Amino acid sequence: MTERKPAGVSFESWVDKQIRESEQRGDISQLPGFGKPLDSLAAPYDENWWIKQKMQREGVSVLPPVLALRKQVEDVAEAVSGARSEAEVRRMLAEVNEKIHAAIRRPPPGPVLNVQPFDIDAVVDEWRTARESS
Repeated sequence: MTERKPAGVSFESWVDKQIRESEQRGDISQLPGFGKPLDSLAAPYDENWWIKQKMQREGVSVLPPVLALRKQVEDVAEAVSGARSEAEVRRMLAEVNEKIHAAIRRPPPGPVLNVQPFDIDAVVDEWRTARESS
């Protein structure tokens, strides 16, 4: 919808034409969520629904940095079992280890971190063993 509205055409009819042409091209049926019910219809009304959805889409956390890092450590520990390759396991662990090391060097405000960096080789060995046994 990059074209401008022609002069002399009402805005409503111009928009209707754009929608009709998009439907005919099949653009609308290719949108994510097409044909699926809206999740929010059964939920009670929340005036901040759009803020919460935006924060979820953008990955914004309202947790203190230490708690967010603890959560990320837990998530990575769980995600390792679903990794498809050793390189992926090492990458995930290295990324979170960098953040842990940074938090140890310069502790963020909030509760004590109380998290140690992953021993990447030990976790990779556990991952291999789990993959071989299944």
